[in-house]
Amino acid sequence: MSEQTLHDPAGPSAVGESRAHVLDVLRATSEAVGVREVAEQTGLHPNTARFHLDTLVKEGLAERRTEGRGRPGRPRTVYRAAAPSRVPAGRRSYQLLAQMLTGLITQALPQPAQAAVDAGEAWGRYLVDTPSPAQRIDAEEAVRRLTRVLADVGFSPGPVEDRPDRVVPLRHCPFREVAEEHREVVCSLHLGLMRGALKEVRAPVGVDRLEPFVEPSLCLAHLTSVEQDRPERIA
Repeated sequence: MSEQTLHDPAGPSAVGESRAHVLDVLRATSEAVGVREVAEQTGLHPNTARFHLDTLVKEGLAERRTEGRGRPGRPRTVYRAAAPSRVPAGRRSYQLLAQMLTGLITQALPQPAQAAVDAGEAWGRYLVDTPSPAQRIDAEEAVRRLTRVLADVGFSPGPVEDRPDRVVPLRHCPFREVAEEHREVVCSLHLGLMRGALKEVRAPVGVDRLEPFVEPSLCLAHLTSVEQDRPERIA
């Protein structure tokens, strides 16, 4: 097993672009800030901002606390950058952990791909910018909200192309090393993420299938028109 597999890259490259932006916001202020302030300054959806903030806390790069009850209303959870002296030293091995967990899923579950699709759908619903009950979303707006989620996660999505069906090109896989060894689980998770996001916004389009690694740095998400309550085909 290579050293690269055992340990994650050190330094800023181990932090995604969106997460690095969140960390920059925390470091730019001396006061602890809430999720809404971070979302406004970064342009991220609040759920996505919260996800990145909580991940920074787990990585030791940020601190989380609940404001005192001196303020009116429900106490807020606020975040601030960790002091440099408190940032834990040592190497990270999240990539190795991901390899181990995906291997466990593949071995332990009778239908690992379907389980991954279901888990991905739940996260897609959570991360997307949900419209109000009265708002009707057309296909163009639905794809815009989907690509924003994909960009925040790190997929570098391009504009919709015709090949000959409509596809969203994904030009970077943020989990490539794990996906190459556990494609059934990881790519199914990504498929579910996209389907869940489009379902949450009640989109007239869905993702029919995900075509992984058509080129070394390109996956294709194939779109299809959907109707209400139409059963979807699992790729």
